[in-house]
Amino acid sequence: MGKLKLLIGLGAVGYLSTVAYVHYDDNLLTQKRLTGVDTHSMTPLTRQVYGIVADKGCEYCHSKNSEMPFYANLPVAKQLMEHDIDQGLRHFRIEPVLAAMRSGKPITDTDLAKIESVMEEGSMPPALYLTMHWAADMSQQERDTVLNWVTESRTTQHPRNPASPAFKNEAVQPVYTTFRVNEDKVKLGDSLYHDTRLSGDNTVSCASCHSLSHGGVDGLKTSTGVGGAKGPINAPTVYNAVFNIHQFWDGRAKDLQAQAGGPPLNPIEMASTSWKQIIDKLDQDPAMQAQFTALYPDGITAGNITDAIAEFEKTLTTPNSRFDQYLKGNANALTKEEQEGYALFKSNKCDTCHAGEAMGGQTFEVMGLKADYFADRGNPVKVDNGRYNVTGDQLDMHRFKVPTLRNVALTAPYFHDASAQTLEQAVADMAKYQVGVTLSQSEVDKITAYLKTLTGEYNGKPLG
Repeated sequence: MGKLKLLIGLGAVGYLSTVAYVHYDDNLLTQKRLTGVDTHSMTPLTRQVYGIVADKGCEYCHSKNSEMPFYANLPVAKQLMEHDIDQGLRHFRIEPVLAAMRSGKPITDTDLAKIESVMEEGSMPPALYLTMHWAADMSQQERDTVLNWVTESRTTQHPRNPASPAFKNEAVQPVYTTFRVNEDKVKLGDSLYHDTRLSGDNTVSCASCHSLSHGGVDGLKTSTGVGGAKGPINAPTVYNAVFNIHQFWDGRAKDLQAQAGGPPLNPIEMASTSWKQIIDKLDQDPAMQAQFTALYPDGITAGNITDAIAEFEKTLTTPNSRFDQYLKGNANALTKEEQEGYALFKSNKCDTCHAGEAMGGQTFEVMGLKADYFADRGNPVKVDNGRYNVTGDQLDMHRFKVPTLRNVALTAPYFHDASAQTLEQAVADMAKYQVGVTLSQSEVDKITAYLKTLTGEYNGKPLG
């Protein structure tokens, strides 16, 4: 019995010594993370939150290249930390947030929503992580500090947010931003957007796949190009695309102009053989020539064509949905069922990815975060790789740009592979694969009813 007590005592001492050393090593890394960081230009709240992030080791699991502590290679600890890192990187990358805090640049609505969510529910740091990193636990005061910082950031970044006081700090805002444009370029871009001469056989225009009278899409599983060719992926809406951080499902285009340059030369879309082919056709049109000459010193060029189209697409925002009216204080704009649907939308954390004015477009998320979507669906193809096809980073496998939910009732079928034929199916599938819950039919119906209130107006007229 004496030997057993001695062994237990030695084990306890060993464990406490290890934990103490872990705490010591974590403190050293915290100091290193803060060394050389100029926090003087930050607001007081930002400075506090930056210190909390460094002190709690958030970068361990949410940063790809974070310096790891010595014990990360020890047995058991190695397996635990690898699991934490894998899950952390799948759910959230903290590097852009820290970079924005250092530079004073805006933090995406999605990142703010995700941080707010885990602070409110107390899920970060996770319980398993705290078994070794006990000092990483956050006090309620620290959580409140982070939440106050989220509110401050939203207020600073959306000073013109027209939401009523009750909804001012929601992750979702009404569509209110208007983008500065050259009206003459907009008119030219409108003409080019609907001009079939951008295609090889003069049969397909941008509007063929992104019809402004049909929610900015074509309603097909995959679009039909020149000669009846079929694309590999569902066409996303062009409405509110100006809010996207990148364009296309995989984000391969950095902005609207880069996106506009893709389809004309794509052999299964508009199938022009070269920009010269397109320019030669437009050059034969005196009116088109005159428009370009008045706006661009070098006349009709590939860059000027895509610049004008992008300028037009900046105007394709859809404000004043019934939901926007509700956020701005009209309590009667939504029915009781629709309001309950919005409450379910938030309680199921849908607003952590579908945040901001466009309710999407700000982040790339793994399709199948909580369940293996592609194993269940079967028949994988290259486009299912998502952002990985652009970056080659394994962390981006099956990661797609989150689509806007604005006007979502008009844009069936849903997802990159058009696997959800109805909005109800899309809601149920997202709950299963992204949230990890099974919704009742009543809950699906209420969320669907709410989503139908997101249909807005274009040029002052209701869509749909």
